[in-house]
Amino acid sequence: MSAPSSTGPADPMARPGPPEDDRRDPGPPPARPEITALPDYSSARAGSVPITIRASSNEAPFGPGALVVDAVTERLRSAHRYPELGAVTLTRAIAEQLGLDPDQVVAADGSLSLLNYLLISHCRPGSTVVHPWRSYEAYPICIRTAHAEPRAVANLPDGSHDLAAMAAAIGPDTAAVILCSPNNPTGAGLSHDAVAAFLAEVPPSVLVVLDQAYVDFVTDPQAVRGLELLPAHPNLVLLRTLSKAYGLAGLRIGHLLAHPQLCRAVRKIVPPFAVSALAETAALAALVDLPHRDRIVTAVIDQRGPVTELLRRHGLPVVPSEANFVWLPLGDRAAEFGARCADAGLGTRVFDGEGVRISLGEPDLPTRLSSIVSGLPEVS
Repeated sequence: MSAPSSTGPADPMARPGPPEDDRRDPGPPPARPEITALPDYSSARAGSVPITIRASSNEAPFGPGALVVDAVTERLRSAHRYPELGAVTLTRAIAEQLGLDPDQVVAADGSLSLLNYLLISHCRPGSTVVHPWRSYEAYPICIRTAHAEPRAVANLPDGSHDLAAMAAAIGPDTAAVILCSPNNPTGAGLSHDAVAAFLAEVPPSVLVVLDQAYVDFVTDPQAVRGLELLPAHPNLVLLRTLSKAYGLAGLRIGHLLAHPQLCRAVRKIVPPFAVSALAETAALAALVDLPHRDRIVTAVIDQRGPVTELLRRHGLPVVPSEANFVWLPLGDRAAEFGARCADAGLGTRVFDGEGVRISLGEPDLPTRLSSIVSGLPEVS
């Protein structure tokens, strides 16, 4: 008697597989088409020599102050413990400094993350979000991440927002409008009266997000005062950060200021420990160390005028800036000038076909820029 087959009887319901030669690795499941189509976030370009002055990311020119270093070093001893849930202590400290109720504040890992959470909580498939352009390159990425469609509105020739055109772009499917003042990367700011008038035109069902990442560097007395507008406009949201004037870019701390109902919605989807223990500790110390913040702000403002004058003297267009950077709308010459800077060890942010953004504050920046533009003819 022959031995029974080790494979057992054939399964009558089994379907034959493809021939061995036709089996191919299908790879992982594909991402949403609108995500794969998104552009990569830009970065500084390398030159023929190492970058020795980093003027590409709008960072503070100095490291954190002694209060922050000491506090973070001490907290590091208990890094095996999770941070405080919801960054409650930091939220209260920010609210106290700004004269708000803690229910009007949400802290997280950067203001960009908070924009993501805000749009995810309020956009639906088919929603549109109106935003300025050229502006922060992450806006279209955040909008599409939230299943919405971006509606870009071109800036005015002076680099500021065309608020009339943005208001006209609002439609029945608009979930939000994003404003950026001072605008990144042009540095142009919006006036208080202009934003107040704009808010009066926007339907109350549409969010108005005012990104104020660079508010600490504003010197224009007519600039928008976002906090004053919050009480009368429940649809207004302010975004701020400790990355710039407080010198904590590497720790990622931002906050959202809005009506308590909006804040509750955002908190529901913010990860439980969005602010790390070290980041919260650093932020609490930085909020107390205002002299260090003032040192950073002063270094930027003191440099802004002379750098603008230097560049203009050599025939380069510069938009008047209220931020910690200057914008050169060079158009087709942007890549060439950015390469010239990189070859001199100066890192800048180049937007091909549009312009070059140069961050301010590094002590050696004016001298390096002077040597870079020295070969260009001066304009009287």
